[in-house]
Amino acid sequence: MNLKAKLHNLKHHPLVRVLADNGGNPRTLVLIEPLWGIPYNLIAPFATLYMYTQGITDVQIGLILSVTMVVQVLFSFFGGILSDKLGRKFTTMMGDFFGWSMACLVWAVSNNFWLFLAAAVLNCFEQINQTAWYCLLIEDAHPKDLVGLYTWVTIGGLVAIFFAPLSGLFVSSYSIVPVVRVLYFLFALTMAMKTFITFRFCHETGQGKIRRAETKGVSVFQMLGEYRHLIPRLLKDKSVLKAIAVSVILYITNMVNTNFFGLYVTQRLGLSENLLAMFPILNAAVMLVFMVGIQHRISASNFRVPLWIGLALYSVAALVLIFSPADSLGFVLLYVFVAAVAAALVNPRKDALLQLNLDTQERARLNALIMASTIALSSPFGYLAGWLSSLDRRLPFGFAFLLFLAAILVISRIQEPQVAEE
Repeated sequence: MNLKAKLHNLKHHPLVRVLADNGGNPRTLVLIEPLWGIPYNLIAPFATLYMYTQGITDVQIGLILSVTMVVQVLFSFFGGILSDKLGRKFTTMMGDFFGWSMACLVWAVSNNFWLFLAAAVLNCFEQINQTAWYCLLIEDAHPKDLVGLYTWVTIGGLVAIFFAPLSGLFVSSYSIVPVVRVLYFLFALTMAMKTFITFRFCHETGQGKIRRAETKGVSVFQMLGEYRHLIPRLLKDKSVLKAIAVSVILYITNMVNTNFFGLYVTQRLGLSENLLAMFPILNAAVMLVFMVGIQHRISASNFRVPLWIGLALYSVAALVLIFSPADSLGFVLLYVFVAAVAAALVNPRKDALLQLNLDTQERARLNALIMASTIALSSPFGYLAGWLSSLDRRLPFGFAFLLFLAAILVISRIQEPQVAEE
């Protein structure tokens, strides 16, 4: 196949068509996602060790997770209200600046429990961003393209992981603390740049303009009181409740993996800290191959079977990690491979499944309510995971295995959402 034919095929690839058909906000947000993804994924493998190396214990790490989750619940409630009153665009910018740029500056100078806690609490502003960002991404997009857009968002983060060897190289040369400090400073700069690009090239959504007009003159506390009408509506919607249950489970299991995988493979399995940067690369490579080569072959309206298979693979991956013998790199690589395929199947669909079941008129506040509920239900498990890790570093992943089984049961009872043009 010559170059011209390859370019023709690339131009007509379903994922490329998704970006071509959804200009404006969706395209801009997808293209600037690496500004968050590159520094985040450079830091993520070392974030927990960065704290641990400076004397923060397993239990204190878990305590930071649980405390910040409580704060995130409060911020999530106000996220929906601010998205309606201030608009999706401005709220997104505010969350990026305070929740990431300012938080990363504090992380860069942190050297004790209280500074790490302060940075984590400041990062809770990101929860305000989340509600607005989701609305900014999808409200002017075609409903049939939601899985494709969430796939692009995932790809945007994955591409950044290929820069991870740089952080591993620097850690091996200069030690973990000074390297991570510099990376946090760079993270603060890239998020400030992302805030400016959002201001310059994004526009307020049609639904955002409507909600901003409807809530003009309505006080924040009055809008907060209106949640008492939204909560019963949410509790009566079984489809949304099932989607929330899966989101909560995946939120907890992701928290376990993000915060305790590095400690597990270095402290229990005896692998080198320098290898931590390699695992995200393998994960990203597998997910990218799957998403670009296979994802589009699965019907955009098919949710149940891919989610079930993905959760089953997550369960298998957890067992592989739990039963990995010491100094066995092969078992850990197998875990990363299986978990990557699972993530490629699950992540875009669980987000799209939730959005397709929401009332578009109240999407901002419902998203905020769902995020707050997800964090509130997950908050005790940060401390629990830290306590389990202090007993045996395998236990958090055994707990994650049980949660994946629970998610499989929930998915077996969902109905396929109706995906159509609006």
